[in-house]
Amino acid sequence: MFDKEKIVKLANVKMPFGKYAGRVIIDLPEEYLLWFANKKQFPSGELGDLMQLCLALKIEGLDSVVKPLKNVNYPKNL
Repeated sequence: MFDKEKIVKLANVKMPFGKYAGRVIIDLPEEYLLWFANKKQFPSGELGDLMQLCLALKIEGLDSVVKPLKNVNYPKNL
């Protein structure tokens, strides 16, 4: 089962670096997440966990369930 806090973080936390810096994690392109997965080098820690969860949701077509949670009163950065 999914952790509610992580789902809310996916919709509100922004990518801190790279090509998509400043973009909310749930809005990262699937291709970008697959690039990390193929290199087997997701960032360590919570950011990497969120990115892997995001990829799993996108693959299953469930990312649209998370998007309505955007702008929840939540700290925006990790």
